Amino acid sequence: MKEAFDFLTSQESVFNDIVKQYGLPTIPSRPPGFETLVLLILEQQVSIDSAKATYLRLREKAIAFTPEKLVVFSEEDFRSAGVSRQKTKYIIGLSQTIINKKINLESLSQKTASEVREELIKINGIGHWTIDIYLMFALQASDIIPIGDIAVVNTIKELFDIHTKDEIRSFTEKWSPYRSHATFLLWHHYLNKRNRKISYNY
Repeated sequence: MKEAFDFLTSQESVFNDIVKQYGLPTIPSRPPGFETLVLLILEQQVSIDSAKATYLRLREKAIAFTPEKLVVFSEEDFRSAGVSRQKTKYIIGLSQTIINKKINLESLSQKTASEVREELIKINGIGHWTIDIYLMFALQASDIIPIGDIAVVNTIKELFDIHTKDEIRSFTEKWSPYRSHATFLLWHHYLNKRNRKISYNY
């Protein structure tokens, strides 16, 4: 980790300023597997706090948080936990995919980021943002820049005056092979500037 941040702060004075002002960010970690993917589905397009509350209600109902358990939940079970109809479909679809052995989540840790993306993108409801965060948090991939993350994009616009996603992709190539750590610095700035704290571990 030190090597990554040393590299980034030597590359960008802005990163050096962030570390001087706020210190080093915490590297978030979540266990790989089904439960984390469900949690990431719940976090799509809502606040972390809102997703956390929904997840905890669902967790109480499920007890054994497995595909076999959730796939037999009724729509009412999901709705009473606060899960939207669309996300209910995504979670049931993910559960069925695993039960039917169309994907082996345990094998993903042995694959490259590109291979993981190729497998997960086939599952309805799992897009590139979800895959990026899963790679970073659960598989500890070191070279991910989640272009679909609003906080990351807005912070890059603010700090570097770069505005299109194509420009962002091109500009951030110089942060490779530590673009995930650059992302953590960007989130660190975003949250601290707004005096917000987030716990990624539920």
